[in-house]
Amino acid sequence: MHSSTKSSTVGLLSESEWKQRCKQHEERFEAVVAPHARRRSRHEENPVADFLFEYYAFRPSHLRKWSPGLGIILKGPAAERFLDREHFEVGDLGVRVSLSNTPKHFERGTRWILNLLQSTRNRAPQFGCFGLHEWAMLYKADTARHASVQLRVSQNEVNEVVENGTVNCSHYDAFRFFTPDARPLNSRQLDRDDMTNCEQPGCLHANMDMYRWAFKRYPWIDSDLIMDAFELAMEIRVLDMASSPYDVSAFGIDPVPIEADHGRQQYISQQKKFAERASSIRDRLIEAYQNIVIELDALHGSFANSGSNS
Repeated sequence: MHSSTKSSTVGLLSESEWKQRCKQHEERFEAVVAPHARRRSRHEENPVADFLFEYYAFRPSHLRKWSPGLGIILKGPAAERFLDREHFEVGDLGVRVSLSNTPKHFERGTRWILNLLQSTRNRAPQFGCFGLHEWAMLYKADTARHASVQLRVSQNEVNEVVENGTVNCSHYDAFRFFTPDARPLNSRQLDRDDMTNCEQPGCLHANMDMYRWAFKRYPWIDSDLIMDAFELAMEIRVLDMASSPYDVSAFGIDPVPIEADHGRQQYISQQKKFAERASSIRDRLIEAYQNIVIELDALHGSFANSGSNS
């Protein structure tokens, strides 16, 4: 992949402007993230929401810290408080996020993620999986992955739905949790190297993963984009579990019974809406990653390709 050599965009925020953005981010965090963080501190489980904090290991304390992202300079003496954080530096015009002193694997990983995002965007969306990945994770299983949550159907029904359906999972990080008996039933056998060749923009998990790729490059990715990806991932996760064999009614979630025709139609309808919303977030994320690569090229003059996703 050959990147552009143009300069990344630089913007200036006055002290009053960036303080207002910090305040808005704090309010958003308190509304969206803080209730879940407080619940977890009380050791109250919620397998729907907890997925975003456990599988996507970005601590709420980091999510809380606002960043303007790469290419934005913060004006005013109060901006010096950002210098206590890693990867911020002061220049002639003010304080900004810096790519100086990033390790070589950072550059390789950045290019790999950008390639994945672009490959996913360029692929036609598919809407025929019906969320069977969660069922395949329980196919002929002795124990459930979410042991604290009861199933809404019997184990025999789980097995029948998987056997009678078309398991067409394109997402490696879902496929790898399939039971050994379920893996041969998938339309393709996936490994990690297949990600850039198989990820597609209709997939619930590929669209949830944009939150991962956004926080992977915090603080160079701006906090508004990270929060947009987080909120989308949270909403997608609800559908992910509503369409699963688990009974999540205790968490205020009605089932989307994909074992029935009307449930499958409901699933596709919501899946398409999420794909539309994810499209704009993916575009913004690609642009942000491109700006990181442009800056790295300016710093190192490197155009190397690699297959790391660090």
